[in-house]
Amino acid sequence: MLTSNTAHNAAPSALGYQHQTWWALLELLRLGDTRPDAAISLELFDDVAWEEDGTATQLLQIKHHLRGQRTLTDASVDLWSTLKVWMDTAAPADPDGPQLILVTTQMAAEGSGVAALRSDTRDEDFALSGLVMAALDLESTRTRQARREFLALGPADQQAFISRIYVLDGSPQIDDVPKLVRSELHWALPRGHEDDFLAMVWRWWDEQALAMLQGGQRSVDVAAAHAAVAGIRDGFTRVMLPTSVELDDVDSHAAAEAYAGYPFVEQMCWVSYPPRNLRSAIVDYYRAHTQIVHWLDHAYLSRHELVRFQRELLDAWACEFEWMEQEIGPEADEATKQQAGAKLLRQLMGKPGAFLSRRYHDAYFGRGQHHILADEGRMGWHADFQERYDRLLAQS
Repeated sequence: MLTSNTAHNAAPSALGYQHQTWWALLELLRLGDTRPDAAISLELFDDVAWEEDGTATQLLQIKHHLRGQRTLTDASVDLWSTLKVWMDTAAPADPDGPQLILVTTQMAAEGSGVAALRSDTRDEDFALSGLVMAALDLESTRTRQARREFLALGPADQQAFISRIYVLDGSPQIDDVPKLVRSELHWALPRGHEDDFLAMVWRWWDEQALAMLQGGQRSVDVAAAHAAVAGIRDGFTRVMLPTSVELDDVDSHAAAEAYAGYPFVEQMCWVSYPPRNLRSAIVDYYRAHTQIVHWLDHAYLSRHELVRFQRELLDAWACEFEWMEQEIGPEADEATKQQAGAKLLRQLMGKPGAFLSRRYHDAYFGRGQHHILADEGRMGWHADFQERYDRLLAQS
């Protein structure tokens, strides 16, 4: 447990990490239109980084300080800790390396070398002179190692290093970032639902940020961000989805022949699903699969929405599957497993998922989605479906 003193000391650090995460979203929204093929990452190359084709093009160090704290000078710890990170990780002597940007809420002291690294008052020679003078200061112990590394670079490498560094000082405080994000998304705000829309965007971003920080996701590319925002907005504005594949359009006999042997069909055979119901399930699969392709191709449906719907179905299935396993027990014979699996499948066919009431009323779509997930091995009906599915894939 944090004491009052340690909690106070930890607060600025926690605020800094949150600011870093929020700033990455603002970067993505501000600059994404000019970098359609780029992606942004957190704690991969640097605090925040832009990359293209897996190569970092811009590294950002994000520094947050409470209002009223002192200015940024050539001797500031923030500056030298940032330079040390870049000297250790960003090949400082390479003039063609990624652009290096210090984003700080502090203001650079006027007349300082660091102020000369702003884009609008840039003077690289003056900046280098100021930093060399600060590096020669022998009194400061907190930045001694960084200053020594900088001096050890030598004049030519120092010049190459400085040429890549930009200072974005006086940047917005953390409590200003949500207003700026809202401004960047003005084009997408659904009238009357602005706050709900923004809350959903932030929830989406928090999921992306957590995945990146945990190492489960490398980055978020610009196209994916645009699609996610558009998909969220569409949830407030889009009319009910159109049906492009009617039941009368499908030849059930031809469909049954075409999909014989598919994993989702095998899954139903493992629980001895009745023949007529099995054929109807194949038609549901075909219609749902064809419908999804049509909606995605015509931008009626976003992949974000589809994934969310599939997650709803998987969560419901996992709960029911657990109940089934508990009821039959670990020693159940094959007949019991088949009966329980058929019962489970029949139950879930009557639970299409919340998506249908929001965007689409035809129940076949929910049923077909279950079979699409079963075809991918992400859900099943027989208690031993996973082992059987793995064997099926190995045989094919």
